[in-house]
Amino acid sequence: MNEFCSTPVNPNATKKAKELLSYLCECAGNCLITGQHTQTKPMEERAYIKEVTGHYPKLVEFEMLSYSPNINYEDASKECLTEVEENKGTMETALSLAKEQDIIMMLCFHWFSPIGGRDKAFYTEHTDFNPEQVLVSGTPEREAFYSDLDVIAKELLKFKEADIPVLWRPLHEVEGTWFWWGSKGGEVAKQLYRLMYDYFVKEKQLDNLLWVFSAPTKESYPGDDYVDVIGWDIYLPEKQATDYKAQYEEFTKNTSANKVKALTEVGYNPDIKMLEESKVPWAFYMTWSKEFAMDGVYNTKEELKAMYESDYTIKL
Repeated sequence: MNEFCSTPVNPNATKKAKELLSYLCECAGNCLITGQHTQTKPMEERAYIKEVTGHYPKLVEFEMLSYSPNINYEDASKECLTEVEENKGTMETALSLAKEQDIIMMLCFHWFSPIGGRDKAFYTEHTDFNPEQVLVSGTPEREAFYSDLDVIAKELLKFKEADIPVLWRPLHEVEGTWFWWGSKGGEVAKQLYRLMYDYFVKEKQLDNLLWVFSAPTKESYPGDDYVDVIGWDIYLPEKQATDYKAQYEEFTKNTSANKVKALTEVGYNPDIKMLEESKVPWAFYMTWSKEFAMDGVYNTKEELKAMYESDYTIKL
């Protein structure tokens, strides 16, 4: 096992965080951890997988969007308000689940812009928030950025106090400009990620976090000193059987050969028969929520059963 891969970037990482990273590194190329995103308290995707396959996924990712301090309720669509409402209380759900069951916990954050914005203000098109100004001392943007981080840190601290390691996956998909944190390009996004890392690790001592970076581009990669797990969120334009080998090779060249890799979001699950043969070293995959998990079209019941019945996959 690559020693560099299995050593957390935070030198003060908790024992369980270290163990989790070692486990991910051991899995890569030897097995595949099943994963599912959910953003509601009922966790309907997880329940659906259990009903269809008889198993729960080993990894569960929860969403923190409703914990954004600056949600403009007055100027929000019904769809936005529904999404926020459904997401409320999920950190309590996540904490409870992690205490009760031997899951791997991952958290992501569709962050409503710290200043301004309307509707789903994590999208660039709904806010005039300029992330470049976060990099400038004394700006309102920088102050708001850190003020929001304080709020999120309090939620993450609850997991530390419970000694629960968390795969923390912020500021994702900066290969594009659709989210405000990627709106000024990969170089700015990289600096935002580093600022968050330094604040959470050095100021807040959130030593239970393993740092997951989800983007495949060279300019955006924060560097091996800031990242524990590298991921790519992949939504293929049409369905095909794939082990995502081509993508693995491409983004390893663009990021780092020293870090464990994961399919941090997929619409179409990897083909388990192909992976059993090729053993492309993905540590885990994580299917996105709602229809991607449950419509029986993106991933059919037969494909789901094959995934969860395979000896190559890790279930709960």
